[in-house]
Amino acid sequence: MASGRRDQDMLGILVTRRGDLVNYASAIVGDRGLAEDIVQDAYFRLKRFGTGQASGDLDEPVGYLYRTIRNLAIDGRRRQRRERAIFVMDGTAGSDNIAENRPGPEDEVAARDDLRLLQDIMAELPERARIALEMHRFGGCKFAEIAERLDVSVGTAHALVVGALEQCKTRLSGTGKK
Repeated sequence: MASGRRDQDMLGILVTRRGDLVNYASAIVGDRGLAEDIVQDAYFRLKRFGTGQASGDLDEPVGYLYRTIRNLAIDGRRRQRRERAIFVMDGTAGSDNIAENRPGPEDEVAARDDLRLLQDIMAELPERARIALEMHRFGGCKFAEIAERLDVSVGTAHALVVGALEQCKTRLSGTGKK
């Protein structure tokens, strides 16, 4: 009975403060959709933490939510940076390293070979992982959109993309490509 009341109290906090929490998360990550996901994840962590307490009470559940949102948002930004770094195959930092506007013939051939290799590697991925990776990397879809399309949780969608990226990276490094 006390557990049901505690769940109602936590839900009440989320409902009354949701707008502020989403705005807070959005200011950190710069994406309202991602901020919504972060707030939801923080709420579920609050619920898990609250039910795991011996006394059953959190001293500052709102403060706990804000801290959790901040940590999740920062972790998400770090994760995005790591994911972007995985697909930098030649180690260059960007267009500032390009000497001319058009690549030379050798570079074009190497790029086509790299593309073929990447296509072969992606074709070997499990279907859901390949779809998730394509949606995220080539379609610009958010994890929530991927999760909806594949009928999985947002966390599973993220895990599918990261796993696919890691498999591609491993295969590419095994062929002498970095």
